[in-house]
Parts: sequence; structure tokens; C-alpha cells
Amino acid sequence: MVGATVLIYLPFLVVGYSRFKLGYDQSAPRAMFDQLPPYSQRATWAHQNSFETFIIFSAAALMAYVTGQNSTLAIGCAIAFVIARVFYSVFYILDIPLGRSLMFAIGSLSSGTLFVLSLSSLSG
Repeated sequence: MVGATVLIYLPFLVVGYSRFKLGYDQSAPRAMFDQLPPYSQRATWAHQNSFETFIIFSAAALMAYVTGQNSTLAIGCAIAFVIARVFYSVFYILDIPLGRSLMFAIGSLSSGTLFVLSLSSLSG
């Protein structure tokens, strides 16, 4: 869970560097976004998407923990999510849409599998 939390801020390092180079406009901080290079804009989008997917993953991981899911499959799904999200951000920043979509699918499938494993343990 800690690894997934840290991943939220990984793309923001790229954005922070670009913003530092441009200079920070305190009176209009969001206007600076249009002046960022395309790779920094993509890093911003990857950063924002990381928040969105983390909400789902954290719920799935906590549910798996509470229901005692410590199978190889559950652990593998959690690890796969973290690895997929690292590559998702890299592919997004480098503008490789097919790789980004594949990593998004792997991350989503991992979270979904954690939910299914947790729910199946409650019904049986």
C-alpha cells in the first residue's frame, strides 16, 4: 500500500522540474500549465490519474486485508498493480499510448481481482 501511495507522486517530479524551470506564478498557478512542454503536461495527467486509480486500489487492498486474502494470487495482484502503475506513468510521459493502455488494464484487472477474491471469501 505504501508503494502505491508513493507512486501517486512519481509523475509529479517531472512536472515539478518543468514548473521550476518556468518559474512559479503565484497569482495564476494553473495558467502555467499551458506553458509546460508536452511531456510535462502528460506527467500532470498521469499524476491526476494516479489519484483516481489509487482510490479503487486502496479500497480493494484494504478489503483483501480485512477478509484475510493472503493467497499468492492476491499478493501477486497487489504487486502487479504497483508495477503496472510505474510503467503506466513512464509510458504516459513518453507518449506511448498502447503501453499506457495495457498498463492501465493490468492495474484495473489487479484491483478488480482483489475485489472478487474478497467478495468470494465473504460468500463462502
